[in-house]
Amino acid sequence: MVQHCEALGRAVQVVNLDPAAELFSYPVMADIRELIEVDDVMEDESLRFGPNGGLVFCMEYFANNFSWLEESLGHVEDDYVLFDCPGQIELYTHLPVMKQLVEQLQQWEFRVCGVFLVDSQFMVESFKFISGILAALSAMISLEIPQINVMTKMDLLSKKAKKEIEKYLDPDMYSMIEDSTNILRSKRFKKLTKSICGLVGILLLSWYPKIHYHFFVSFNSVLYFFRLA
Repeated sequence: MVQHCEALGRAVQVVNLDPAAELFSYPVMADIRELIEVDDVMEDESLRFGPNGGLVFCMEYFANNFSWLEESLGHVEDDYVLFDCPGQIELYTHLPVMKQLVEQLQQWEFRVCGVFLVDSQFMVESFKFISGILAALSAMISLEIPQINVMTKMDLLSKKAKKEIEKYLDPDMYSMIEDSTNILRSKRFKKLTKSICGLVGILLLSWYPKIHYHFFVSFNSVLYFFRLA
């Protein structure tokens, strides 16, 4: 995305907010690992955290030190700022950290839009697609910001998987209900699945823009929806 924006002459700055990140193929204007790092937290014998607990500790520490981020951002003026965040879903659905970040950015007069990335390889079955939709919906409700849901790594799918996934780009939720309930034996699960699919259809969260790394038009689509948001 950074390379694509640069090719269009748009200024984009990247902030890494993943304290467990290892390697980057792009420059960043700020890196949370300069403030705190998961490996350091896990090695602290007084804390005794594993990977997930260490990540949560780092993000809560970050939330208590937003002054570091403010200083790191400086004056970005009209640039796009891309915040590369951790992928653990609980940070967006169960913990207040990311919501606090959004509110802080808004206080600094940033216009904030979320981009929820879902690996397309895990979305080729109706159950998995519905699960991805619910995760995206949970994050959107928690953060209370405009959100774009994007399926990534489309170029890694087989021809068969690509054909299968096409129906999820603009799906008929009633057809998905039939596909899902035919597998279920329990009447309770069938009823629950129908209710979930109905909710998804009502909230119009059933369509995902695709990203294919070899076609700029897909990146343009994401930028277009971002501007609309």
